[in-house]
Amino acid sequence: MMVVNNELIADLQARGLIAQMSSDEELAKHLSEGPRTLYCGFDPTADSLHIGSLVPLLTLKRFQLAGHKPLALVGGATGLIGDPSFKAQERQLNTPDVVAGWVDKIRAQVSQFVDFDCGEHSAEVVNNLDWIGQINVLDFLRDVGKHFAVNAMIQKESVKQRIEREGEGISFTEFTYMILQSYDFAELNRRNGCTLQIGGSDQWGNITGGIDLTRRLNRSQVFGLTLPLVTKADGTKFGKTEAGTIWLDPAKTSPYAFYQFWLNTADADVYRFLKFFTFLSPTEIDEIEASDKAAQGRPAAQGILAREVTRLIHGDEGLAAAERITEALFSGNDESLSAEDYAQLQLDGLPSSALEVSSLEQTPLTQMLADAGLASGKQVKDALARNAVLINGQSAGIDDMMKSAEVFAADRARFGRYFLVKLGKKKYQLFFIR
Repeated sequence: MMVVNNELIADLQARGLIAQMSSDEELAKHLSEGPRTLYCGFDPTADSLHIGSLVPLLTLKRFQLAGHKPLALVGGATGLIGDPSFKAQERQLNTPDVVAGWVDKIRAQVSQFVDFDCGEHSAEVVNNLDWIGQINVLDFLRDVGKHFAVNAMIQKESVKQRIEREGEGISFTEFTYMILQSYDFAELNRRNGCTLQIGGSDQWGNITGGIDLTRRLNRSQVFGLTLPLVTKADGTKFGKTEAGTIWLDPAKTSPYAFYQFWLNTADADVYRFLKFFTFLSPTEIDEIEASDKAAQGRPAAQGILAREVTRLIHGDEGLAAAERITEALFSGNDESLSAEDYAQLQLDGLPSSALEVSSLEQTPLTQMLADAGLASGKQVKDALARNAVLINGQSAGIDDMMKSAEVFAADRARFGRYFLVKLGKKKYQLFFIR
């Protein structure tokens, strides 16, 4: 087993991964004295986690690699309520059946990141519905609620913002969320000997509430550590693209689109993201940055980031597919692509259009490509005249303008249904037969 020491805190600080710590010196001493149990909560607000959850997930792994025992809490109970922290408005409540289904999916995702078979610091996944679901409302109000002063709760920044926002406010339901999360910490301390909670910096109020409740209920000192919320240098929201949220589930965000997201990281963000999202040492990352600056050409950092994170989430097979698709689109040679690769492109990798076979005879190629948004009819016609349109690697010319049915015949489709159209050097459209 790896020796537990303050090198872990030093590593987190070197990565810029610590936003706040309670009792800094005492926490460092606590971690150096032996293996500790820590937890982080993940509420089921959708059927998949997104990349905003990666920092805490990977931090749980960093603690485990340093010899500690991580608990990943999936909020089967708190997911029924909704965390108001820094949200502009009340969440829509989901039904218990929906939340239960999401809990199962998120439990499986969380399980990818930590080791469940490594001795005394093996990870566990816990569900707070197991204890919150068993307590009755009177006991909860008498035994837990009495320890929370409303005056203090409304001064928490996350709640204060909602109260002061004109026309919105906060319901009693969401107002109680802090008490539920605090109770989680006290209960995990009692059941599992958990002494540290980690979470995003927006969770600081909830975490300190749990520290205080655990002291009151269990007479136990526990600690909190928050991680910075990831921001982009240009001010745009991290984890969002024009196509939408970047999910961890490959059925919602393909490994190819996931890889491309990281590959397109701005120079101003990439070295910080390497420290947040990979297990490369801060020294290695500083060397990559120095090398990129010395080379004064295209930085290597984005490629390293894309490979490391895609491998972490989607494994070697997912990374290989992402790199294969990237190379095929860059070179214009799609013969190496598999049916699964085309399915990734159809999901979210390229603009895609269904072929209406019955209308192909009446639809000129120029109109068909223009209707798909590839270019204007005039631009398509000009490209055909220059033989600058490729369909499944075959050049289409001006003579093919009225031959849509022939060009898109089923026997010419890749895997019986796909046509990859390239116009010029960079414009792509995927057509598929329903």
